[in-house]
Amino acid sequence: MNPAEHFAAVRDQSEALARAAEVAGLHVPIQSCGDWVMLDLVTHVGNVQRWAALTVETRPTARINRDAMNEAPSADEAVAWFRRASAGLVSTLEAADVDAPVWTFVPHGTTAFWFRRQAQEVSVHRWDADHSGGNEVAIDPTLAVDGIGEWLDLSVPLSGDRLTGDGETVHLHCTDASPGAAGDDAGEWLITFTSDGPTVVSAHEKADAAARGTASDLNLFLWGRREPSDLEVFGDVALVERLRGAGAR
Repeated sequence: MNPAEHFAAVRDQSEALARAAEVAGLHVPIQSCGDWVMLDLVTHVGNVQRWAALTVETRPTARINRDAMNEAPSADEAVAWFRRASAGLVSTLEAADVDAPVWTFVPHGTTAFWFRRQAQEVSVHRWDADHSGGNEVAIDPTLAVDGIGEWLDLSVPLSGDRLTGDGETVHLHCTDASPGAAGDDAGEWLITFTSDGPTVVSAHEKADAAARGTASDLNLFLWGRREPSDLEVFGDVALVERLRGAGAR
């Protein structure tokens, strides 16, 4: 996916989350986020979007303290407040130079990082909102494949010793990836747990364990929303389970 596609996802998934909150109500439990209710979810995503917009707009070289700028809307005003936060992020991204250097979670980041990060942030939390409201709406396959790629690009390198090992391998395979696609878009990856941390290549190769499923289910599994039983798992299930939630927010 490119920044224009990520931009569209931020805009559309944000509105879908707002609608889900309106339909389900602000007090429904968010089953996939611990003890949160919808108000907590809407507040979290809105504050993340406000923080991301400020980061893109001011292009700092160090992380802005998000806690210091958090707001806490009431249930009565939360959805309108969230829509304002989302509109602010959308307008900021629309005016941004995607190649401009800016602080990100990884070195040498550019604004394009935030297009992708915010698209993936809101898409997973939109699923949280719909799922908790009883409306099971999968993440779009293209967006979900990109989300797995981002998880591997971002969460795996930052996973510390959680994903170290002695050469054990896991193969991830999206069953609904685009036929004939190359690289990450092919929806297949080989992850190797080494003593220095995990390595990742886009490849169709045999491994000690494999997990197959739709891109949405695999993405949600990595973010701690699905169980191994929701996927087709072959080989050492414990290796697959090590991936679940290793980078979950």
